[in-house]
Amino acid sequence: MAKRGLVVVESPTKVKTIAKYLDGKYIVKASMGHVRDLPKSQLGVDPKKNFKPKYVVTPAKKKVLEDLVKASEKADTLYVATDPDREGEAIGWHLAQELPFDKKDVFRITFNEITERAVKAAFTKPGRIDLKKVDAQQARRVLDRLVGYSLSPLLWDKIRRGLSAGRVQSVAVRLIVDREREIQAFVPVEYWTLHARLKATLPPEFTASLREVDGEKAALTDEASTRALMARLDGARFVVRSVTRGERKKNPAPPFITSTLQQDAGRKLGFSAKKTMTVAQQLYEGIEMGEEGPVGLITYMRTDSVRIAAEAQAEARQWATERLGAEYVPDAPPVYKSRGSAQEAHEAVRPSDVTREPKALTRFLGKDQLALYRLIWERFMASQLMPALYDTVAADIEANGTVFRAQGQTLKFKGFTAVYVESREDGDAAGEDDAESAVPNLEEGEVLALLALDPKQHFTQAPPRFTEASLIKTLEELGIGRPSTYASILGTIINERGYVNRERRTLFPTQLGIEVTDLLMPFFRDIMDVEFTAQMEGELDKVEEGELAWVDAVQDFYKPFQKDLAEAKKHMRNMKGGVETGEACPECGEALKERWGRFGKFIACSAYPECKYKKNLPGSERPEDEPTDEKCPTCERPMVIKHGRFGKFIACSGYPECKTTKPITLGIACPKCESGQLVERRSRKGRTFFGCSAYPNCDFVLWQRPVTEPCPKCGAPFLTERVARGRRTQRCWREGCDFSREAEITVA
Repeated sequence: MAKRGLVVVESPTKVKTIAKYLDGKYIVKASMGHVRDLPKSQLGVDPKKNFKPKYVVTPAKKKVLEDLVKASEKADTLYVATDPDREGEAIGWHLAQELPFDKKDVFRITFNEITERAVKAAFTKPGRIDLKKVDAQQARRVLDRLVGYSLSPLLWDKIRRGLSAGRVQSVAVRLIVDREREIQAFVPVEYWTLHARLKATLPPEFTASLREVDGEKAALTDEASTRALMARLDGARFVVRSVTRGERKKNPAPPFITSTLQQDAGRKLGFSAKKTMTVAQQLYEGIEMGEEGPVGLITYMRTDSVRIAAEAQAEARQWATERLGAEYVPDAPPVYKSRGSAQEAHEAVRPSDVTREPKALTRFLGKDQLALYRLIWERFMASQLMPALYDTVAADIEANGTVFRAQGQTLKFKGFTAVYVESREDGDAAGEDDAESAVPNLEEGEVLALLALDPKQHFTQAPPRFTEASLIKTLEELGIGRPSTYASILGTIINERGYVNRERRTLFPTQLGIEVTDLLMPFFRDIMDVEFTAQMEGELDKVEEGELAWVDAVQDFYKPFQKDLAEAKKHMRNMKGGVETGEACPECGEALKERWGRFGKFIACSAYPECKYKKNLPGSERPEDEPTDEKCPTCERPMVIKHGRFGKFIACSGYPECKTTKPITLGIACPKCESGQLVERRSRKGRTFFGCSAYPNCDFVLWQRPVTEPCPKCGAPFLTERVARGRRTQRCWREGCDFSREAEITVA
């Protein structure tokens, strides 16, 4: 019986999708990711022998490997068809080491999309495993192991067990800590703006903003100077000095790469980086499409290249010509420039088949899958279209030595905005630059009627806290990490280690995150340094390009790291035993110490366990209980507000003898069951949401804070509110009602 080729991919979903494109000559199996790795119970790297790694078959993959070995008996050739990146290359190399095939019978198959065309084309030109990519992955793995398995025990010894530090994660935490300190140190500065509501010969009425006073740039620092200027303008003639008309062109954004996909999915869909990558993986590996079977809907989602295949551009141009019109299609396909370190062999993230419009896939995709696919489809299509064009007008208006400026723009040609509008960090999808505003047809010398002067007080704003989207953007701009690592980095620092909290999408450091950063900074300046970390990423790129041996890259890092580690072990402040506060215990008179616990710092008696006195410190992750006026319905002791893992709740002060609890309600009845009340809760991942107090009997959930104000349009009993970047946006929660209003938060 003739033997067949064994094709190994990473997941069972890919098995189903790929198998249907191959004939009976191939056996398709899944490795379920890595089958070998460094051992968990030991360092697994020998620095004395050129950092030789010790690889072992992971316990969870023993049965998987046994199944692959058994399948190998029926095959004479191994085709490694894992993901087209360093990690996929390494998985394939490990498979080749463990499976019983001669080196000459091992081939590498790569494709950027799981479509019949791409898969069959890949098998016509099989290659070999790229050992330079394997070396680059191995260097990263060894570096991360050396750092993690050296620093983590140090933190266990100095603070408490369960902490960790990492080559990239610690820099990410430092960025968040530094930003928080900028915010805390920021001193707001008052300033005022002045706006004139004017009327010309022709409608509509319009607004102009003060730009100059007596030939100098306007600078109103307080209310007194603003009121004085308003008095000066009382009765003044407002005359049009100049009118400038023009055209503004707005180009489309490039198609998505991993980082920009994570950013836009965060801003537009509220997805975490991890969720974005999970859903994208599903779309890439294949979705069941009825009689058609599993179909890969997007190209590979871990990429830093904006390159697009010529055939995909041709498909997009044909679709746009047929659906939108030839005027939307540029003469030549657009060319976008990738970052210097991008792997141009890859493509950007795009739909594998443009003709599969999002609306046609509604019955096959889940809600999240459809939302992300639509985002990818629209962004790619927009990237292949003409720019949007705006007619612009700017008018300078003089009044008693002052100059006011009115600016307006109207959309002249939709261009790429016919299918997609790029999001902004403040959540305003259209963005202020693209908002339409009307200015009437003014003539130079025309005298305008002043309807009102509108002064507004402002204060300069502190830099905003990072969101997942803005942190990923910053890491990318600084050259820290790679597309495939951002989701895991954020997951580690937010969900696993407790160094960062996420509240209403914004990230802020916990007390533990600040403390760990401050302990590491004096001793590990290289690891905590942004430029050094970016330089290390460049070294890994050189390994992949064959310009640097992986052992040399690791050695360059390890020598100074050893010295830093030795210094830290000797001189780093030890907080595990507690730091004396200089105060005496109010219960027994022994010294009080500042200690670290699971929920942050607290004060405890040094005579513990004989004396159990303790109290939380302000700002700790487990705040003090707050008193209430309520009595416990069970034992009549006072009820207090406690802070649990999933938010605030009311409990009996007699705990643990009395375990009576109840949720804190917002005073808003649940619109779904009408018997429960809305309460604030926190998800397992730290995200605040608002649900029904009758859960699990009622599953009503809101992700934006409800406010007790009825909708003025449909009468719904409450609105939802979002505050970001100095603006408050209120919307109706009721489906089908489009009421929305926005106001700048100013000080009266």
